[in-house]
Amino acid sequence: MTIYDELVARGLIAQVTDEEEIKKLVNNGKATFYIGFDPTADSLHVGHFMALCLMKRLQMAGNKPVVLIGGGTAYIGDPSGRTDMRTMMTPEIIKHNSECFKVQMAKFIEFGDDKAIMVNNADWLLKLNYVDVLREVGIHFSVNNMLRAECYKQRMEKGLSFLELNYMIMQAYDFYYLFQNYGCNMQFGGDDQWSNMLAGRELIRRILGKDSFAMTITLLMNSEGNKMGKTAKGAVWLDPNKTSPFEFYQYWRNVDDADVLKCLRMLTFLPLEQINEMDKWEGSQLNEAKEILAYELTKLVHNEEEAVKARKASHALFEGGTDDADMPSTEIRAELLTDNAIGVLDLVVECKMVPSKSEARRLIQQGGLFVDDAKVESIDYTVTIEQLRNGVKIRKGKKTFHKAFIRN
Repeated sequence: MTIYDELVARGLIAQVTDEEEIKKLVNNGKATFYIGFDPTADSLHVGHFMALCLMKRLQMAGNKPVVLIGGGTAYIGDPSGRTDMRTMMTPEIIKHNSECFKVQMAKFIEFGDDKAIMVNNADWLLKLNYVDVLREVGIHFSVNNMLRAECYKQRMEKGLSFLELNYMIMQAYDFYYLFQNYGCNMQFGGDDQWSNMLAGRELIRRILGKDSFAMTITLLMNSEGNKMGKTAKGAVWLDPNKTSPFEFYQYWRNVDDADVLKCLRMLTFLPLEQINEMDKWEGSQLNEAKEILAYELTKLVHNEEEAVKARKASHALFEGGTDDADMPSTEIRAELLTDNAIGVLDLVVECKMVPSKSEARRLIQQGGLFVDDAKVESIDYTVTIEQLRNGVKIRKGKKTFHKAFIRN
């Protein structure tokens, strides 16, 4: 099976242009392709996962990835799928987030001479002269066509700013710049980026002539892979300091039955033949498939040791075991106690199970917080120092566990 056929079989391809040429490029390891990542946070999340896995697959087949960090486009913010304007970030935050991305991506992609490269569009976008852009680039864009693009539809309902309107132009210019300076002949992105990518392809053809060689291809990210990001964004991060390996494992262990094989195909590197055999699985066997998914992805993002520990901790919690040594835990500082006890609101905030006391109150009022398997009925509930010395198991909802303790 060729790499292109494998991408199709794994459900990764939504739509393409020039399919036969694209097949030749990727199957022969001749594609230099880019995927863009806007640094809107200091960690990648599961919504980025599919793009990272795809880059890894294509690099393994001999193709060259260009990781584009959107340090310049982040000054504007992508309006795609938004009903409001994104928060403006300072240059310092954009730089910090970009550096965090680099560290995480190196786990998936091999960087170096004749391998993957990482570029930041701030290096060229921030140097552009406004009038020159209007004359040399803006002249090739029809506002009427731009306003019909899917990426602007939701923003049009509440008012699209001129700032955001320029995002498509900047993204198109990225492809033109990468084509000119790095020989980048292919671009990938979620299907919500289709209009922006077509604009980049068309810009190359208009400026350099219709025979210029530039392809576009999109992943099935918005309707499938990005669905995971939309539910988990802000909660399930690839940074272990934000989402522990155990919590990461549990996220994938608890995917819907209908999604588990889809995720195995799209996100793991298990052979398709092995995954196709699982199509026959049902009932309790689906739980085994979920464990395989959780283990493989935790190993990929963190490492095998963390994946083993997460699996062990999960079995201890959900199969009646008593070994909770690998459960995420927080040591409670003695100064947080008053009269040898700590309020449950302070406790769950200190354990970072919720971001604030108001969220903790809501959780208790909705009946979703448990301490040592007993439902917390009052926001005035306290946990004693004796309980903490023994280690207190805290559960949020059905599937999020944490242990709090204090040293003797």
